[in-house]
Parts: sequence; structure tokens; C-alpha cells
Amino acid sequence: MIIDLIKQGNSPLDFDLSIPAGEIDLENENVRLTSDVTAKGNVTKRIVQTDVEGEIKAEIEIDCTRCLNPVTRSFEVPFHASYIAPENYTDEKEAELRGDDLDIAISEDDRIDIAELVREQILLNLPEQVLCKEDCKGLCPKCGGDRNLIDCNCEEKEIDPRWSALEDLIK
Repeated sequence: MIIDLIKQGNSPLDFDLSIPAGEIDLENENVRLTSDVTAKGNVTKRIVQTDVEGEIKAEIEIDCTRCLNPVTRSFEVPFHASYIAPENYTDEKEAELRGDDLDIAISEDDRIDIAELVREQILLNLPEQVLCKEDCKGLCPKCGGDRNLIDCNCEEKEIDPRWSALEDLIK
């Protein structure tokens, strides 16, 4: 869904969008969308900037950080984004940026692609670490076995080969 800011005028515009999971490329093999993504919100055009705010809902499947088993989670995130026209943005290379400036994007051609905004917000709000369960044991670094399912009995206390000569002193 592309919103043309020139045609919109100054009246707020509400949107209710459903995007099929296959149309959003998250470019991350550890995260998959398992349901359609819904986005509800509004677009408000102001004097210098245009604000887009709303909420995104979807079901996602993320690989566990420790054992790589898939974990299904409900994904709900509110978002707020601001856009300004290129002529209202400074071209100075030495311009000082405030913290608020990091949340502002430049709207090219007076258009906002809501589907791309939804994709960006999903990527920005993905959890850094997901565990299948609180006490997940992860994968064995030696054999690669899932320690939640098997006890692989791999040697836990392998001696660093640089220190192996000192072991002869003990014997």
C-alpha cells in the first residue's frame, strides 16, 4: 500500500492492511512469518513532517538461540515513524543530529510505502535472543547433538594443547 502525500491533503488517513507472509522478505533464515501480517494505524500530515503510527500483529517462528529448534511466538508491536520531504532535510555534512532525528526518514517522491514500513518495523523489533525453554541446554560444541534430547558424554574439560606440556609435570 503506497500513500501519496500530495493526494492525501491535510486530513488524517486511517489504514487497515493485511500482507500475506510470503510477500515480506525478512532476509533472515532464522525468522519466518507463519501468518499474514496485519497493520492498523493512521497517517497524519503536518506542516513539515508526516507521522505514521499504528500497530503490527503477526505470528512468527524464530529459531531458539541455543538449540536452533523453532519457537512460535505472537508478534505485536506498536510503531511510530516520521517522514519529511528532502527539501526540509539538511544537506550539510557537519550537521549535528539529535536523538529524535534518528527516527525521521526522508519521503522520496512524496510517497510512503506502508508495506516497506511494516517490514522495517518487524526487523527492528525482533527479539535478540529467543529460547525454546528457560533451561535450554543448547547444542554440544563437539558433536552438535541437542543436549535437551541426549546426553552425548563428550569431554567437557578438554585441555588447551598449548598447556598440555604442563600436564606432564603433574605426572
